[in-house]
Amino acid sequence: MTINKNITLKRKDKKPILIDAFYSEEKNNQPIIIFCHGYKGFKDWGSWNLMAETFAKAGFCFIKFNFSHNGGTLKNPIDFPDLEAFGNNNYTKELDDLDAVISWCQNHFLTNSKINTNIINLIGHSRGGGIAIIKASEDNRITKLITLASVSDFGSRFGSDAEIKKWKDDGVKFVLNGRTKQQMPHYFQFFEDFKANEDHLHIESAEKGLKIPHLIIHGSKDTSVKITEAEALHQWNSKSEVKIIENTDHVFNTKHPWDKHELSQELNLVVKSSVRFLE
Repeated sequence: MTINKNITLKRKDKKPILIDAFYSEEKNNQPIIIFCHGYKGFKDWGSWNLMAETFAKAGFCFIKFNFSHNGGTLKNPIDFPDLEAFGNNNYTKELDDLDAVISWCQNHFLTNSKINTNIINLIGHSRGGGIAIIKASEDNRITKLITLASVSDFGSRFGSDAEIKKWKDDGVKFVLNGRTKQQMPHYFQFFEDFKANEDHLHIESAEKGLKIPHLIIHGSKDTSVKITEAEALHQWNSKSEVKIIENTDHVFNTKHPWDKHELSQELNLVVKSSVRFLE
């Protein structure tokens, strides 16, 4: 298996993006999967590397990346050494990042007979699921879509009018990262960008407009994103498929760091269900 870690995608006047690629040297015509991490996430979180290897063994070229403003750096892509970048992140930037990664895949593997650049699938986890839904609804390069524990709405996550007013007055609000104990900033530009692009960032409209197959996977015991959000996505798109993984949480019973040499039973079921859907 070929594993290329921390490939730097440089962009003019924009922050670079770090990309990982996993694929087989023995198989030809491998379809591409691009994985989008979630809020306070990163490409090397927990069991994502092991998940990437599992998909590669199943015959896919698996691409994962750090969103440019996720708080990681080129030297330290794990955790959040650049909180200033984190504070300046927004949904529009993440959509722009994903677009750049799709184009990079097409160009990077264009002459590689092992990889089929005409089949590009998206997998998004949590907030990354919302980003993937919007992108898949408007980009005809995407073949199929899978969301894992995806959000169904961005707007409701900003809090009450009073909370938004205080945020505007202060210019910044902080969220504690329970694992790293960092106070992570969100500058008010995040909300301003959302309001300026609210129609574009409407997940319900994107889901209703999807013209490609969508597999919705959710854990029955997810306390971070309620199962009702998976139900809403399915309700908006009668052609979508839903897979509920019983007795599993927001990250399918894995954690960071993940020191085991195999996936959790639940995340392995996620991969198997995904492979069946993509094949």
